[in-house]
Amino acid sequence: MLTEGSVAVPTASKSRLARALSVEWLGQMVASLCWMVSMLVYGIQSPGDWLQMGAATAWSVANIASLLSSDAATTPSSPEGSS
Repeated sequence: MLTEGSVAVPTASKSRLARALSVEWLGQMVASLCWMVSMLVYGIQSPGDWLQMGAATAWSVANIASLLSSDAATTPSSPEGSS
């Protein structure tokens, strides 16, 4: 655990916050949310509109999942066969 001032900040949470504030992740989230909002503003009137809404939603869910699951990928693990 790292300490920042008088508040203890877990390392995993800090790295997740850093990734969430990165230009790449924020750009993807803003784009996917704008896509969803535009679909709602212009209306969903055809099967193609539903497909676009599904794609925008899947994109947002994938972005959030990548943020949550990347903690496991950055946590160092012990090598196999070590005692």
